[in-house]
Amino acid sequence: MNNSDYIPQPDGKFLQWTNNFINYLSGLYTQLGFPREVYEQLTTLHGDFAQKLEIAEEPATRTKLSVQAKNDARAALEKDLRQAIREYLTNNHLVTDEDRDGLGLPIHKITRTPSPVATDSPDTDVDTSVIGRITINFFEKGSRHKKGKPAGQHGAEVAWIISDTPPTRWDELLHSNIDTNSPFTLSFEHDQRGKTVYFALRWENTRGEKGPWSEIASAIIP
Repeated sequence: MNNSDYIPQPDGKFLQWTNNFINYLSGLYTQLGFPREVYEQLTTLHGDFAQKLEIAEEPATRTKLSVQAKNDARAALEKDLRQAIREYLTNNHLVTDEDRDGLGLPIHKITRTPSPVATDSPDTDVDTSVIGRITINFFEKGSRHKKGKPAGQHGAEVAWIISDTPPTRWDELLHSNIDTNSPFTLSFEHDQRGKTVYFALRWENTRGEKGPWSEIASAIIP
């Protein structure tokens, strides 16, 4: 495929390419952060083009108007395709070379620097000044201003549990979330006030690889 223009020009090949693109993307658009409404719009435009191409290619229904309708449908689909690819896929670090090949997109020749796996856990600062809420500020160890993530880290995994007994292992922290930006906030019901929340954090890089857990800390629900 010519990397200068990856979209085929002949209508039949263009239809085949877009059909492959949409089918491949259907299984991972959420994972890649590709908006569902954009995907559904592309699917609608693809169906419209396929229908009008069939009419324009059939001798019994091929007219000047049907050919123009086909051309207009292709132009609308191709315009939205190119824009969506530029906005959501071209520089998306979650899109692997295997995905690019499956989508029919050019594979970048420049090797991207791998995101390192964190060797340290996040430092934290806990705020319990709001009733029914625990706010955990997390940041890179040694950060002068108590903010920021280490290079290549997508966010922090925060694991926690409300317990009468202090947990001794990280797998005892039954709830967890990935937060890409500090702070991480937990909200509680009125009858949970006064109970103890135990928590730990670890960094996760842009490939989903996780660093070491922090020590298990605790806070009283205000």
